[in-house]
Amino acid sequence: MLTLTDNAQLAIRSLLAAPTDAGTETGVRIATAPGPNGEAPSLALALVAEPAPGDQVLDEGGARVYLDETAAQMLDHETLDAQIDTEAQQVDFFVA
Repeated sequence: MLTLTDNAQLAIRSLLAAPTDAGTETGVRIATAPGPNGEAPSLALALVAEPAPGDQVLDEGGARVYLDETAAQMLDHETLDAQIDTEAQQVDFFVA
């Protein structure tokens, strides 16, 4: 199962705390998209109101992450980390 670093948890909680019209199940969803020309699938991260049917739900310290089935398999035994740039108000997520 994917694990989250403290930085990733902080970044996700900050995203979830931003004012939105979303409900109480708001989370970050990691989903796969087919790669071009038969290449490996790519991962996309998005803020969503709720998990999609079949998503694996991960909640670490209030940081909710939803993973589609393929992303869950790809990221099994991996760690999601984040680099937070407060001046630029930007977050970069990466798998460590």
